Order: sequence, then structure tokens, then C-alpha cells
Amino acid sequence: MRSTRCLRPLAALLAAPALGWASSGEALEEVVVTGTLRSQSWLEAPASITVLDATTLKEAGQQHFQDVLDLTPNLNWAAGTSRPRYFQIRGIGEREQYEGAPNPSVGFLIDDIDFSGLGMPATLFDVGQIEVLRGPQGTRYGANALAGLIVVRGNDPQLDPHWSIEATGGEYGTRAAGLTATGPAESLKSAWRLAVQQYRSDGFMRNTHLRRDDTNDRDELTARFKWRWQPREDTTLDFTVLHADIDNGYDAWAIDNSRTTLSDRPGKDAQRATGVSARLVTSAWGPYTFTIIGSHADSESINSFDADWGNANSWAPYTYDYFSRSDRDRRTSSLELRLATPDAAPGTAPAWLVGVYALRLEEDGRDLLLGEFADPDFPEWDSVTEDTLASTYEATNLAAFGQLDGYLTNRLRWSAGVRYERRRADYADQGLQDGAPVQHDLSARDHMIGGQLSLSASLSETSTVYASVSRGYKAGGFNLGNISPDKRRFDPEYLWNLETGFKSRLAGGRALLDVALFYQWRRDLQIRTGQQADPTNPGTYIFITDNIARGYNTGIEASLRYAVTPSLELGGSIGLLRSRLSGALNEDGEPVPPREQAHAPEYTAAVHAAWRHPRGFMARVDVTAKDNFYFDVPTDHDMQSHAYSIVNLKVGYEQPRWSAHLWVRNLFDEDYAVRGFFFSNEPPDWAEKLYVQRGDPRQVGLTVNVSF
Repeated sequence: MRSTRCLRPLAALLAAPALGWASSGEALEEVVVTGTLRSQSWLEAPASITVLDATTLKEAGQQHFQDVLDLTPNLNWAAGTSRPRYFQIRGIGEREQYEGAPNPSVGFLIDDIDFSGLGMPATLFDVGQIEVLRGPQGTRYGANALAGLIVVRGNDPQLDPHWSIEATGGEYGTRAAGLTATGPAESLKSAWRLAVQQYRSDGFMRNTHLRRDDTNDRDELTARFKWRWQPREDTTLDFTVLHADIDNGYDAWAIDNSRTTLSDRPGKDAQRATGVSARLVTSAWGPYTFTIIGSHADSESINSFDADWGNANSWAPYTYDYFSRSDRDRRTSSLELRLATPDAAPGTAPAWLVGVYALRLEEDGRDLLLGEFADPDFPEWDSVTEDTLASTYEATNLAAFGQLDGYLTNRLRWSAGVRYERRRADYADQGLQDGAPVQHDLSARDHMIGGQLSLSASLSETSTVYASVSRGYKAGGFNLGNISPDKRRFDPEYLWNLETGFKSRLAGGRALLDVALFYQWRRDLQIRTGQQADPTNPGTYIFITDNIARGYNTGIEASLRYAVTPSLELGGSIGLLRSRLSGALNEDGEPVPPREQAHAPEYTAAVHAAWRHPRGFMARVDVTAKDNFYFDVPTDHDMQSHAYSIVNLKVGYEQPRWSAHLWVRNLFDEDYAVRGFFFSNEPPDWAEKLYVQRGDPRQVGLTVNVSF
């Protein structure tokens, strides 16, 4: 049964400001969106966008994007990892991608570096803004942003010298230390910024077999250097180097779905990444603005786990022991060139923007599955597994795009954009599976077109209403493993998005309100299903992507921030979502009745209250809620999570030179699931069962910051 109790606080909070517009709060800062082709104010952008600013990230977050993810309506994530890597916007996105070729639906950029499908480096230390653009970004980003785009930006360099140190301590062995420094390089007419943080935690699982509390630990190092050079007023060059060493353990699954594991070979979920980016923006050549954005990233990742989740004592008298490991070395290089005229004004010719884009992705993979099974009563079933697979994947995306922006009247604006993209992908592997050699040599060629058309009207200087239609796309690909030839390939997916919204600055700028309604219809939509060939071997559980005829996603998104007084801010957001897909088949090839899409909860909600006293005391409370959702695509099984709500609290004291904050995550220790699988993993009966990965429990800590 669906829960609605979590929505009552949100309804009360959204209604409360309407009774007090005359209060004396201060105006909220102007919000600027940078993830679109033209930087523009949040009020003018004809799209549903959530912007989490530096204050929100500091007060509501703690260590990782995971901490603030639920503040964005209709944004969800699927675990199976130590940190979020796989996102769903409006119910669309991957839930895993452990084998095969990377093919994300949600774009993920950190300081212009492409980490789509590799979002683990998104720690919050010294991050200034996160933008979530919902809906297909067919003109802006193309094939990797069918569902939307997430943009993370570190704080920019400052000319005023400043540096600070930060230390954190908390439960479960949590400790962290960080340093930020910024200042000018006057001889070069530039400024620089350095941020380094090391974070460690034992994690929240107890391995009783090994008598350890750290088999699911977190060990995260992030370092960012930014340099801004401005040789003249009309030219700016931003250069970023980002290094992340995420060396986390992975022992997150328990046979009884508890926080107590029995594995004898705990796994690892690690990613070591180094990325660089450069953004040059100049209008030195007359009225035109020329933009060059280049980036390169090199990521090495490991995902390994104890596939049987137990030890010799767990399964005696049977021998049942499996271990899986996947290594990936990924290199991405991108280059984007844009040429644009100045923003249009009423009565002038439309402004235009044209550009080209290239993305090169190379990935080398090494997969290993080791295992042994023996039944003392049926020795003929005994087996030893030593599967290996070495793979290479290369993909090149080339795109050309353009956008026109103009005015029909003084208050009515229009925008039209189109993007043509060509993608070539090649994959090859060789190895051993079930003792037999395997080899694949596959390629795919896709030509895709997307774009958008929007109209927006200024109802006043502080309110706008818009309507848009956009088309996004996602490239096709191929499946691996022991599957039938007719399942080897899948086709591109296309998504049409019809949307209308209202945005306003109310009460003299003290309140920001936005509401969006959308309807999306999907064609040849890609769904990822799983099947287990041998119930006695968990390593035979493989994932298959297939196309089904159609589906739709529709809903509402709304958010509100209101500075009630100079000391008190209230706010909230809600996302309502209804999704359906039809044409899906179950494991036996039989049609499945239409139902909700996977990881697409019918509501996500958040409310917050933030208080600051003039003498430096502060407090913030966040309540987030999420409806139940299916873990996977339609099957014969009712694999659903439970609806839940989480309360986070932070209180502190702040002075210009130092601050101290006491924080509590998951105050009431809510028990909830972030991923689930339904399969066989327990001898001797091999009954299929739902196994879940638990979210983080309650944690208390203290953070101190000193500035100089």
C-alpha cells in the first residue's frame, strides 16, 4: 500500500508562506544556470531545473552528492555500488552497467569533465553549485542526456587571498581533513584555487565471519586545482585539474538482508580518476562570443564482491564459493566549439549559436569469475568455474548543433534548437566461459537527431510562464554473454518531452517558486533485464538490454524557497511521477501487463527549515520522503521497495574566522533499501528471493572549519 504520510509536512510548508508575504525577510540571491548553451538566470530558463547553491550544499550536505540528491524532485538513484553512479531522472536511467559498453541516459559533468556513468568522484568538499536539468537535453548534450543532465562545479578562484582547514569526526570511525586555498597570481593576471580532502569511514556493515567492521568502508581522496586567467576584459580562460581516489570496500549484501554480513572474501568498489578541462570564452573578435571547452579524463575502476555472500560454514555440508571482479580502464576526451551572437533583445534580430562537439571514449575491461560448487549427495552436479574475459570498447560521437533565440513581442520569447549526432561504437572481447572459448567482435553505427522548441512569456518582471517540446535520443548498442543471437543488438531510443511551467520571484524577491508539468512518450525504449542461467552459480546472472515498443512518463515538479525573516528560511520540493511501459516480456517470453517503470517512485518530496541568529548560531532540518518503487522492469515478481522518510539535522555556531557544526544524518534511523535483486543464492533449495542493499543508518558527527 502506498504511503502518503510523508507528504503532509510538505503540504503544510508550501501553504504556510501564502499567509505571510508581508514579513521582513531578505531577498534571495539571483540563481544563474550554467549548464545550458547560454548562461541565463533561473527565472528565464524555459526548463525544469534545480540549482543547489553553496549554502544549501554546506548546510544540507556532508560529504557526497548522495547527501543532497533527495532535495531534487523526480531524481532517484540505484545502488549496487558504494556511492551513487547510476541515476534516474523522471524514472529514466540506468540501474547498473557492470558489463558491456557504457551507454548512459543521464549526463554527469564535474567542472566540464565527463563522468557519465562514473559519478563517484562527486564529493561535496569545496563545491559551489550543482545543477540538475530534467528532461532530454537533445540540443545541449545529445546521446548521453536522454533523461537529463547533472552539472557539478567547484568554487571559482578568488583574487582575495584566503585559506581554510576543515576537520570532521563522527560515528562508524568517520574522520576527514580538508584544505582550501585561493589567491591571485598578479604577474599572470590570474587567480588560483586549491582544494584537497581525505575522508574515511568504517562503513555501516559488520562482518561477523571476519570479525571486522570495515569491510564496507569508505576511503575517499579528492583534490581540485583551478586557475582562472583573464588577460583582458573580454577573454577568460578557466583551467581545472581534478583527481579522485575512491578506494571503498564493498560488502553490502547479507543473506538475511540485515547489516550483518558473512562473506569470506569482501569486495571493493574503487575508482581512481584524473581529469583536466579548459574553457576559453572570448568576445575579442567583434560582437561574437567564441567558446572552446576541452576535457580529458582517465578513470580506473574496480567492482568486486563475494558472489555467494557467505563462507564455508554458511553453506556446509555444501561447497559453495564464488567471487566476481570487474576492472575497467576508461579514457574520455571531448572538445566543443561554440560561436554565438549577443543575447537577443525585443525588436532586434534573433540571436544565434552554432557549434560542433566530439567525444572519444575508450574502455579496456577485465572480468573474472571464480567459483566452486559441490553437493555431497549429488556429486554429478559438482562444478568449478574460472571464467575470464578481456574486452576493448571504443566509441566516437560527432555532433553539430545550433540554436536561435528571439522575441515575438516585448514579453514573448522563443527559442529553437537542433542537434545532429553520429555515433560509431566498436567492441571486441575474448575469454573463457564455462570452460569454452568465447569471442565477440561487434560494431554499431547510429545517426540521431534531437532538439527543442520553446515559448516563454514574461507575466511581470518577476514571473514567467513557458511551454516547450523537445526530443532526446540515446544510442543503441549490444549485449554480451551467453544469449541468443537475436538479443545481441538493441536499437536507439527516442523520447519526446512536452512541458509547461511557471517561475516567479515573490514577496520582493524573498521567495522563489517554480512549477512544471510534463508528459514524455518513449519509443523503442531500452530496458535492462536480468536472468540467471544456473541457480547454483550466482555468476550466471547476466543483464540484457532490449527494446520494447513504447512507454510514457508524466508528472509534476514544484519547489519553493522563502526567506520568512532575515533569520529564517523555509522551503520544499515535490515531484509526482506516473510511468508506464508496454510491450515488455517476462523471462519466459510472455507479455507482461503494463505497470510502473523501475526506480520511478510516484512521489519524491523534501522540506527544510534553516535558521540563523545574528550572533552566529544556526540550525537546519531537512525531511525527505520517497514512495515505494520497483527495483527492476516488469517480471513475474513483486520486487518493490518500501516508502520511507529521512530526517537530517545540523546545528552550529559560525564566526568569520571559524565555525563548528554538529550533524545527524538519518535522525530516526530509518531502515530503507536502495537496490534489490530477485534470484537464487541459497542451497540446497535454491529458492528465488528478494535481496536488498540497505541505505545508510543514523550517524552523528562534528565538523570544525578555521579560516585565515
